[in-house]
Amino acid sequence: MLRKALALLAFSTTALSASTSVAQDAGAASERVLVVLAHPDDELVMAPAIARAVREGAALTVLYATSGDVGPGVSGMEPGAGLAAVREGEARCSIEALGGGDVRFLQLGDGQLATNAHHPGSAARHLADAVDALLDEQDFTRVLTWGPDGGYGHPDHRIVDAVVTERVQARGEDRPVLLYPGIPAGTLPEIPQMQSWAVTAPDLLSVSYAYDAADLDRMRRATQCHATQFSAEDRAALPELFDQTIWRGSVHFRPAFASSIAPEEPNGD
Repeated sequence: MLRKALALLAFSTTALSASTSVAQDAGAASERVLVVLAHPDDELVMAPAIARAVREGAALTVLYATSGDVGPGVSGMEPGAGLAAVREGEARCSIEALGGGDVRFLQLGDGQLATNAHHPGSAARHLADAVDALLDEQDFTRVLTWGPDGGYGHPDHRIVDAVVTERVQARGEDRPVLLYPGIPAGTLPEIPQMQSWAVTAPDLLSVSYAYDAADLDRMRRATQCHATQFSAEDRAALPELFDQTIWRGSVHFRPAFASSIAPEEPNGD
């Protein structure tokens, strides 16, 4: 429990003194981070934080519930196995650009994760079993996944949040820290494509992960991997948009559970 409490404290600081930086770097090497997502490209909403974690020595595992076999994006490809294979390649390219890690795919049906979620043998049950197996396999210190808003309400995102939250909260006091990325209210870009995205009251986003220029550059390279989903113009614009409006130097997260360890206050962006 103490090691994971210390991991939360290290993760939550954005204004680091010299002594805190040393402690953070020493603790990062023992960190194991699990990221659970619905689709390839979902990692982009927290990409600089992933890049920083890997840069500081954390071991990274990324689990994608689906391979994105329905979403052709801008590719014009037909839904199905061919598209899934391409998108899996894009996801591997993206995680490699962010620093590298163990990338896994459950290959559940894109757009179907919430279908009959309570039934035996459902995609949601399969996901729950896979998350349990991973949590048993490795002693993760942090788990990052979609929040209950699903970003913009996507049902696949929301069921991933529900399942991961359920499985983490069922574990004992030594459970990993579970964090949801969020968009602070007042920072949503005023462009039509993002008006359906949910925002979070800033006081709930008590964990902020500052990133540097190298981390942002890794995010730029990761975005370029997703050529089926975004036009060249959008791939160039997306990192700058998030950096300049939503993040402004720090990716913001909400802790899923109350803790006896109070996160340090993030400095103003």
